[in-house]
Amino acid sequence: MKKTENCKLVRKKEIAKGIFDFTVASEEIALNTQCGQFLHINCGDSTFLRRPISICDAQNGEVRFIFEVKGEGTSELSKKEEGDYIDILGPLGHGFEIKESVKNPVIIGGGIGVFPLYKLAKELKTADVFLGFRSKDRVVMEQEFEAEANMVIVGTDDGSYGYSGYIASAMEQYLNSHECDMIYSCGPMPMLRAVKKIAEERGIKCQLSLEQRMGCGIGACLVCSCETKNDGSEKYAKVCTNGPVFYSEEVTLND
Repeated sequence: MKKTENCKLVRKKEIAKGIFDFTVASEEIALNTQCGQFLHINCGDSTFLRRPISICDAQNGEVRFIFEVKGEGTSELSKKEEGDYIDILGPLGHGFEIKESVKNPVIIGGGIGVFPLYKLAKELKTADVFLGFRSKDRVVMEQEFEAEANMVIVGTDDGSYGYSGYIASAMEQYLNSHECDMIYSCGPMPMLRAVKKIAEERGIKCQLSLEQRMGCGIGACLVCSCETKNDGSEKYAKVCTNGPVFYSEEVTLND
């Protein structure tokens, strides 16, 4: 059983309105983090349940995570200042599987789903990356991904920056003329459904990181259950322990 740790907040920055970039000190978490895992964070005294937040990067005794203020918990967390301590449980979950046999990987993220893909891009080095955002004022981490990837395409739903339209459409157009033997994705459910459909129609292996509400974060409750398929039969899996990363053929992604 993993233990909670009080981690010192060493860097804090608001990188877009309501989106905060935190780095905490933790040798233990940094040493054991795999791409796609998450932290379960005690946001403060006014919130009972911890909040699951994906790990953006982990190295040299430091762990970076980025989150958007969406409710009371993340609002309280955003008020932490450098030097404060944050109660963190992690790293948790089953992350992305990186195979040496994969030669032409594609990474596609949408919104806050781009953050857990950064460490993956750093480790793959050769990925072509697609990042989708609602509008120009929400675009973040473009230069950081460019420093680690083979190519980066940024798109906005409203056409205010980069590719105009949904980023899954940009990836689909790219696949018409480029080889790909693995797709890694994280983002909102409509995007994941589109990525799953595109990958499976083309026979491309695809790993999806699901964003799900969680209670305990360690598999003791059923709050984060999702419908999966195993040998053709439907069942339920826990996103916090069996995921958050699944192969596309394992999950149904039903409404």
